[in-house]
Amino acid sequence: MMFFDGSARKDGAGAGVVFVSPERHVLPYSFTLSELCSYNIAEYQALIMGLQMVVEIKISSLEVHGDSMLVINQLLTHYEVRKDDLIPYHQMATQLLERFDFVTLEHVPRKDNQMADALANLAATLALTKDEAVNLPVCQCWVVPLTHGASQEGVNVISVLSIDVDD
Repeated sequence: MMFFDGSARKDGAGAGVVFVSPERHVLPYSFTLSELCSYNIAEYQALIMGLQMVVEIKISSLEVHGDSMLVINQLLTHYEVRKDDLIPYHQMATQLLERFDFVTLEHVPRKDNQMADALANLAATLALTKDEAVNLPVCQCWVVPLTHGASQEGVNVISVLSIDVDD
């Protein structure tokens, strides 16, 4: 399965793509788009980047989920592509979809696309130059232990490491 989402703001645009393998492994990707664009173009960009990644690893069957009713319905030919600036994106996405033996497209509510949405918004918020990349691990943690009546001595330890400018 692939979930995609795009985000566009006045000062940046981003795309989020989340793959879920049959074994339920989750692979999230976030992209800062190098040009300012409309929300719908950002959605198409996210979809196309995800499809290109899947084509490269030679997967022939894919379920695609996105919260853009416009993009999904244009690709399902339920909606006509009326805006000239969307035509090249629609054509490219259609060409990529034709490379799969089996593919489904499904519109999902935003609440069912939260991870891709968060990744797209994160990328749109980051200000990166053309050749920059950021490795951003997201970890699950809780800073104060939830023990009742136990001694708290030595529980909260903080380590600080100096990082050179070159790092």
